[in-house]
Amino acid sequence: MKNKDLDLFITFANIGAFTFGGGYAMIPLLQKEVVEKKKWIDENEMLDITAISQSTPGPLAINCATFVGYKIGGVWGSVLATLGVVVPSFFIIIGVSIIFNMFKDNIIVNNVFAGVKAGVIVLILEAALKLGKPIKKDYFNMILLFASLLITAFTSINVIYVLIACALLGVIFHGFNIIKGGDM
Repeated sequence: MKNKDLDLFITFANIGAFTFGGGYAMIPLLQKEVVEKKKWIDENEMLDITAISQSTPGPLAINCATFVGYKIGGVWGSVLATLGVVVPSFFIIIGVSIIFNMFKDNIIVNNVFAGVKAGVIVLILEAALKLGKPIKKDYFNMILLFASLLITAFTSINVIYVLIACALLGVIFHGFNIIKGGDM
């Protein structure tokens, strides 16, 4: 195993070990480690990887790790990054499950989990703001953003349909702009 491979595994093992709250909570740590610290990918690549990971089947955290690992080290890199993000979480979940089962009716434990949920929301919002920086902020994109936010928050329409509709509207709108001679 080369140093780069070991670094890749350890980086994703740390992300997997210290991410609480699901795949979306991993995005800020991933952003900080692989974009800001390691500079393995840039912000636009991170945004693309997050979008692709969200739209492909499977957990977001595993998909992100797999795509970033592949970008950095090919097939072997994707295997190492995926194992890195999964293995620590697997053992932590087993340990937490055993302990939680002993204290599941304790009010203090339930309050701790409520506090952790609030913290995770803050982490997700921070990641969304950072990932949103490189996106062009024009009226169309802002209207599309807020409309899709309202639709997903207040209706039972599947997020996949909203995502597909946004993609189609974006292609149509920006395609017409390019044809008319504007920029994207």
